[in-house]
Amino acid sequence: MDNVTNEKTRIRREFRLPLLRIPWGQAVIYLILTGGAIVAMLPFLWMLSTSLMTLGETILRQTLPKTPQFINYVEAWNEAKFYKYFVNSVIIAAVTLAGLLTTSILAGYAFARIHFFGRDVLFALLLSTMMIPESVTMIPNFLMVRGAVVPLPGLVEWKGSWLNQLPALTVPFMANAFSIFLLRQFFVTIPDELWDAARIDGAGHLRFLLQIVLPISKAPVMTVTIFSFIGSWNAFLWPLLVTTNDRWRPLMVGLWTFVSEAGAETQLLMAGAVIALVPVLILYFLTQKHFTEGIATTGLKG
Repeated sequence: MDNVTNEKTRIRREFRLPLLRIPWGQAVIYLILTGGAIVAMLPFLWMLSTSLMTLGETILRQTLPKTPQFINYVEAWNEAKFYKYFVNSVIIAAVTLAGLLTTSILAGYAFARIHFFGRDVLFALLLSTMMIPESVTMIPNFLMVRGAVVPLPGLVEWKGSWLNQLPALTVPFMANAFSIFLLRQFFVTIPDELWDAARIDGAGHLRFLLQIVLPISKAPVMTVTIFSFIGSWNAFLWPLLVTTNDRWRPLMVGLWTFVSEAGAETQLLMAGAVIALVPVLILYFLTQKHFTEGIATTGLKG
C-alpha cells in the first residue's frame, strides 16, 4: 500500500506544472504595456460599437447597442457615395505605390551598391529632407502642381495644371527619403560575395537587383509598401487642397464631406470610419510577419 502511495506522489510531482515566476520589474512592464494597449484600443472599440447603434442610442451615449444595426454600413456606403471615394482611394494608392516602389528600390540600391562620385553627400542631403516639416513644402508643391512654377505635361484639357487630376494626388508622393533610407539599409547588408558571383556569371547591376536582391528583400519591401499604403490611404489635407470636386477625391476627404452632410448622425459617421479602416487592417494582418521582420532586419546594420 505504501509503495502505491509513493508511486502516486512521484507521478504527481513529475507532472506538476511549474510555477511561473516573473520578476517584479518585468511584471510592472507587462502591466504598463497592457494598460497602454487597452487605452489604445478603446477608441476603436467605441467606434465599432457606435457604428452598430441607432441614432437614439448614440444620443443617450450608451456603451453597447441593444440590437446591432448593420444597416448603418449600407446607408453610409450609399448616402455618402463611399463607393466612388473608395474606388478613387484604391486607384490613388495603387499608382502611388507603383511609382514609390520603383524609385525607392532603384535609389536605395544605387546608394547601397553602386560607388559614384558624391554618393555619400547626396545621401546625406536626402536624409536631411526628412527633417523638413510637411507644412513647409505644401505650398511650393501646390504651386508646382497648379502649373505656376513650370508648365506641366499632360492632356490639353488640363491646361498646364494638375488640379483635380490624378497626377496631383500621386506624383508628389512617388518618392520619399524614408523609403529610400529603409531599403538602402537592407541592401547594404547583402554580402559582396553574391555580387562577385553575379559578375562572374555576366550579370550587371539591373539583373543582380531583379534576380538576386529583390527576392531576398521581401521583408523591407513589404514594410515600405505598408507605410506608403497607409500614408496614401489616410491622406486628407493634400487631397483636400488640390481637389475642388469629387471626381478624384479619396475616401478620407469623402468622410470629411460626409461629416458636414450627415450632421448629428454619429452612427453613420462611425460606420464610414470603420469602412475606411478595414483595408488597412486587412493589409497589415496579411503582411504582419514581413512587416516586423523588415523593421528588425533594417535596423541591425547600416
